[in-house]
Amino acid sequence: MISGASRGLGAALAVRFAGPGVTIGLLGRDAAALDEVAARCAARGADTRIGLCDVSDGRAMAGLLLGWDADLPIDLAIANAGVTGGRQADGRMDGSDGARRLIEANLIGAMNLVEPLLPRFQARRAGQFALIASLAALRGMPDHPAYSASKAGVLAYGEGLRAALRTDGIAVSVILPGYFASALDDQWHGPKPLAMPLDRMADRVASAIRRRVGHASIPRRLGLALRLLALLPSGLGDRLIAMNRLTYQPGDGP
Repeated sequence: MISGASRGLGAALAVRFAGPGVTIGLLGRDAAALDEVAARCAARGADTRIGLCDVSDGRAMAGLLLGWDADLPIDLAIANAGVTGGRQADGRMDGSDGARRLIEANLIGAMNLVEPLLPRFQARRAGQFALIASLAALRGMPDHPAYSASKAGVLAYGEGLRAALRTDGIAVSVILPGYFASALDDQWHGPKPLAMPLDRMADRVASAIRRRVGHASIPRRLGLALRLLALLPSGLGDRLIAMNRLTYQPGDGP
């Protein structure tokens, strides 16, 4: 099952995992868009089921996921749903309400996907969680610090989970994409180093998940650069990261 499956990376991943003998649970908030993704998956031979749910609603998520798992055990759960936000053209940041929204959707939403299924996976000693974080998790970005914090939380949560489950037969993959063409990414204006087309990013993310890698930075070069940047003295690192400034123009997200 895939959260945030109505468009963008989630929809592209659903199509890549679709095939004969596969059942894909598509979770999102846009019924019409989910129907379109379901039709694309069905054209590739997959069975589909659709769940309308806000990932920040823990009770609703638990009910939906446990119902799906009772009907047909889930063996791969991809926590992809997310929102973005940050410094707008007039210099304003999101404020506390916007920051809370980012944490609830990006970090708590990922936890709301994992935690209900975890006992089931442990009982079966099988399954895989894939958590979609961001390269922004590696170094706080000046134009979207709250978003960076939410994705850093996903990274830390996934790494801790992976270590905790290392002997339980359960794989945990933490994927850190960089810039790629999507409705969310299009809301950011400015330089985007090593940006990729959506299809290429989806191919690389799907490959990493299939190989059950523990951690994947995509592209690797940008991930390495951000890791090295974090090792510099804070003042120097701040000046260098500030050279890549972006502005956020809110639009329609997944």
